[in-house]
This record gives sequence, C-alpha cells and structure tokens, in this order.
Amino acid sequence: MKWNKFTLKTTTEAEDVVIAMLSDLGIQGVEIEDKQPLTEEDKKQMFVDIMPEGPADDGVAYLNFYLDPEDDKDAILSDICAELADMASYMNLGECSIVESETEDKDWINNWKEHFHQFYVDDILIIPSWEEVKPEDEDKMILHIDPGTAFGTGMHETTQLCIRQLKKYVTPDTELLDVGTGSGILGIIALKLGAKHVVGTDLDPCAVSAVAENTEVNGVPEGAFDMMIGNIIDDKTVQDQVGYGKYDIVVANILADVLVPLTPVIVNQMKPGALYITSGIIDMKEMEVRQAVEAAGLEIVEVTYQGEWVSVTARKGC
Repeated sequence: MKWNKFTLKTTTEAEDVVIAMLSDLGIQGVEIEDKQPLTEEDKKQMFVDIMPEGPADDGVAYLNFYLDPEDDKDAILSDICAELADMASYMNLGECSIVESETEDKDWINNWKEHFHQFYVDDILIIPSWEEVKPEDEDKMILHIDPGTAFGTGMHETTQLCIRQLKKYVTPDTELLDVGTGSGILGIIALKLGAKHVVGTDLDPCAVSAVAENTEVNGVPEGAFDMMIGNIIDDKTVQDQVGYGKYDIVVANILADVLVPLTPVIVNQMKPGALYITSGIIDMKEMEVRQAVEAAGLEIVEVTYQGEWVSVTARKGC
C-alpha cells in the first residue's frame, strides 16, 4: 500500500510542540530528522558505550508524517496550516514548509523496536513487550506498553508530569476521566495505583484498539477502563456518555490551545472537590492555561515543571 508522505520543515525548539499538535489532529507516528545531540537519557537507551560524533546542530527539524490515500488530505492540511499560523505568533517555527511525496507502506511497530527501550519514571518501570523484566525490577510497579499507532509511551516530559501528579492524588475511591487518552498509559497507571475506574475519551479511533491491547497486557480487569471516541468539548452526546459530576480526577495531557476551551466544559464532569490535572503546556502558554482554569472557577493547587513543559493541577470547589 502506498501512503502520502508529508515533510514539515521547522525548528528543533518547536518540534515537540508541533508533534503534539499533529497528534491532537489525529496524526500519529511522526518521524523526526534533526541534528540535535543525544541527551544523557537518550544515550542510556542506545546500549553503546561511546557514541560517534554527529554533525553540528543547525536548529532545523524535518517532521515526516503520513496520510492514507483515502484521508481528506486538503482538509487535514488546512487544519495543520491554521494551527501552525497560530503557533507562529508565540514561537519560532522556522521555514514551516510542507512538502508532499509518496512512500510504500512501512512496518511501523518493528521500526519502533530500534528506538524504544525500557525506562523508569521514578519507581515505575515502563517496558515494551519485546524486552524482559530484569530480576531486580520484579518488585517495582511495571507498565507494559508498546508504541503502536497511538501517542503516549511515557517518554515525553508532559506524560511524566501527569504520572507524578497521579501518584500523589489517586486513591482507591478514584473515578478518573482521561481526556485525550491515546495509548491509555495514564489511565492504566491510575488503575495500577489503585483507582476504582477510568473513562477515556479521544478523537482518534485507533485509541480504542490501543487501550484494549494495553489494558489486556497489563492485566486490567474487564470493565475497569471504558473508552469513548469523540470531542468532549463540543459534542453533547459524548458529554452525556461520559456523565456529569462523577469524577474525582480529570487528567488532560493535551496542548494548551485545546485545554483553554476544554476547561470550562470539563468542570461539569467533575465532582465537588475534584482535581483537574493538565499538561502538554509549553512554558510560554502557562499563564493562558492558568487564566482559563481560574476563569472556570477552579483553584490552582500546584504547578510543576519538567524542561520547557508545565503541568497545572487545580481543584473544583466543594
């Protein structure tokens, strides 16, 4: 099968935010080509003692993404260009050109195996199916997850920020709503931390199979994690299915530009006293999200940071 390949030229400083935007539009499996040197954390994943010297970082990143020939290419590209135009108002996107080409189908899962290896988020071990748990790790909390076609493996700073907040606040009575579920990683970790039940929503139908596969491999009981597809921001049917005033925690690891319209809606799903854990916020958008949270009547209880990313945790009044 042939796919339409698109190469978006941008800057290395913007690549994470652009990839997150593409994910929110339902585009998964973005390939990154840049000349950034590997971080120490990257090197730990590579199983080599001495890394060869690479070319000097020129600040340019090429992001490759793929569309099925049956996709509405023009509509998707129009949405991407609109988002890029908005992002260009607050960060350097560089040339921001998009070049189209055609490519043969790829074995995405096996390609991932070259780059995705087990790692830790504090005391939680996140490990793909093709690796073995070491004897010294058998007493840790272990999350089995494969990248697949849905976003969310735990390697990104925004996901780790959410995981740490869940560790603080999940209790055995927690009913949790995960908006922008992706692979299901946050909901599954919440259940492993003792949460009673999780509901997830996502725009991408691929999230349904990803969550099903990842809950099964992690031994999540049937019925503990329910998945719904649709836009909870403006789809009343999704809002009704999710339910009102029933969640102790809502977690949303999505872009700031989505969190702003989401926040005044999602308060209706929260119980009095419930927590709202957000991430996916680039540091220069922190105040915008803070203002949206406070305008919705929520009280900010904690703001945490990792790299250039921010997590805002707020509470609904009792």
